Amino acid sequence: MGTLLLHNPISMAKRPCPSQISPAAPPPLNQMDELLETFLSSSSSLSVDLSFDRLLESRASSDSDQAHLIDTAVALGSALLHAAKRSARKRASSHNSLYWPLPRELTINVFSMLDTQSLCYAAAACSMFNKYARDPPCYANIDLTTIVPKVNNAVVSTMIHRAGTSLQSLKLGIVPGPIVSPGSCQPLVYSIRNSVDVSKFSWNDKRSRQGKESSILTRSCLSPLVGDNGAPGTLLRRLHLYNIERMDNTSLCGALSACTSLLDLEIVGLHVELRQTLMSVSANCHLIERLFFESSKTGRDDSLKTPTCTDLVENCPHLTSLALRGFKLHDNKVRVLVKGFRKLRYVDFSTSYSITGGFLRNLGSSMGGNLLEVLILRDCMHLKEVEVARLLTAVIEGDYKCLKHLDISNKEGLASEGDWYDRCYKSSVIPIKQVLAERPDVCLLAEFPTEGSYIDIDQMADIVQESDVGLPSQLSSHISDASMFTSSSESSYNSDQGSGNEDGHDANYVMYEESSDEVEIDLNGGFYGAQAEVSLAS
Repeated sequence: MGTLLLHNPISMAKRPCPSQISPAAPPPLNQMDELLETFLSSSSSLSVDLSFDRLLESRASSDSDQAHLIDTAVALGSALLHAAKRSARKRASSHNSLYWPLPRELTINVFSMLDTQSLCYAAAACSMFNKYARDPPCYANIDLTTIVPKVNNAVVSTMIHRAGTSLQSLKLGIVPGPIVSPGSCQPLVYSIRNSVDVSKFSWNDKRSRQGKESSILTRSCLSPLVGDNGAPGTLLRRLHLYNIERMDNTSLCGALSACTSLLDLEIVGLHVELRQTLMSVSANCHLIERLFFESSKTGRDDSLKTPTCTDLVENCPHLTSLALRGFKLHDNKVRVLVKGFRKLRYVDFSTSYSITGGFLRNLGSSMGGNLLEVLILRDCMHLKEVEVARLLTAVIEGDYKCLKHLDISNKEGLASEGDWYDRCYKSSVIPIKQVLAERPDVCLLAEFPTEGSYIDIDQMADIVQESDVGLPSQLSSHISDASMFTSSSESSYNSDQGSGNEDGHDANYVMYEESSDEVEIDLNGGFYGAQAEVSLAS
């Protein structure tokens, strides 16, 4: 049966037809208006030229008087041109407001669905769009991530203040490529010195900007979140920060103190300490559900302490996704985290040092591990063959009932029981085929290199010492991940053979100190092109 639709005139749009709008009576003209009207109606370019020449000859008796008369004419022409352009914009905006089919509220709703770049383009289209694009809901989800530096603190501050308490998501920094899908181990740490995508970019040019805004985010880029008694950050749900080299612990922890409603925190490539960051999350972000933290210096951050893990478990009970990539983690601390979070479903400890896999023993049947759906241990240098075999045996026996994705791949092979230098490439004790047969619902990734492809660590350390940011790009065909080894690798490994109770700070971990000088970035164009600057003007 069809549905009868009744025509209700009251529910229809009440916007009047432009032809039905009676024009208002024009205001009376004064003497200046009449003079300008006479001038515009009767003048042509040739008559104006002749009249101005005669005026110069008859009224100006000296060179200074002629110069003054010419300057006055230029100023008057400039003012007239400015008034004409302003009136044209005003007329066009009035025309758009009359003929634009959507009401204001619906237009703002559409703008709020746009990404940040598209919103800036829309705001630069006309005055009406620019006015609508300034509404706070349009800036609820701010994404200012770029491939090369194009955004400075002023842009971030402007958008955060426009959002106000409507701010729900904020993404800042440099992302080397598209965001990878969940379950991937592709590193997101980015170094501008090694990037091949930075055309027309000058890193070493550090001359003063002399009035020009730098395109580099500094430690104060998050300070607007704390402004107005923390109002902009109060309702923030998602905060993603990528490769902001000047960010430090104090600034990050200060921003997190204002984000009490944070649910999703992603930190990649920042020069901040793991322990202090987790302490700030534990103290302020009690509702957090997802925590993704990738170290900027693989294997150097050994700052995590067991009490920090305990406090995080107690204060953030809603955590369902935990990724700590590239840190120096010990099994006893990792076990506190994985076993303590009762809702944990996603775990990623890729490229982490010191993890042997011992934390997985009897974990699959406990409250901390029986809900795990994704477990990623890719390229953990100390992951032992025997621990992987125990894990897969537990999966076959029925533990980890919710497990859907397991990644134990290692490009350098697994470590043997006695000495991690002795690498295992093809192991007969790891029941991979049995897992695939017994648990066909599990996606198991177990990729290992052919025997003999492992490069001696002394050779690796010599190579890394040649560069302060990682392996040179010409070695990428031999070594797939430049962040796997650092110049302090051997000393780190030799200290990791114990039980994992070392809580001392690693002397090789170097914190980043920001210089007070601005670094000039040689880029053509501003944020998202020249047109976007119109929408960011105060």
